Amino acid sequence: MQVSHRIVLHFPRAVTGEPIIYRLAKDYGLMFNILKASVSPQEEGLMVLELSGRDTDFQHGAAYLKERGIRLQPLVQDIRKNDDRCVDCGACVGVCPTEALTLERPTMRLLFDPDKCVVCGECVPCCPVNAMELQF
Repeated sequence: MQVSHRIVLHFPRAVTGEPIIYRLAKDYGLMFNILKASVSPQEEGLMVLELSGRDTDFQHGAAYLKERGIRLQPLVQDIRKNDDRCVDCGACVGVCPTEALTLERPTMRLLFDPDKCVVCGECVPCCPVNAMELQF
């Protein structure tokens, strides 16, 4: 059975120089479409991609990723900042791996750049006023 999954991969520093995506295609027969990526050698990385192929190949590919220490996370549809709730505390800034959330200087107003967001969802649980929302 053919499946298609949109996922976020969290790469530890130790594997960012390895041909991980190549292995998914070559060894597991999975087709991929990279939606967003921020992966540099010797730094933690994030990649949002769509993987397609047979369900058994996807399961084996996912097991390979986990063996390499790569955390898989299902991709939610969207992250939204609710401006009515946000108090510009900045609690989310420190957990955002792509700097999609920043504090504007000198106003200290919280800014959200959806083009930088990889929809990892890390900002949602840390927001004390629930201003960062998952949109399904």
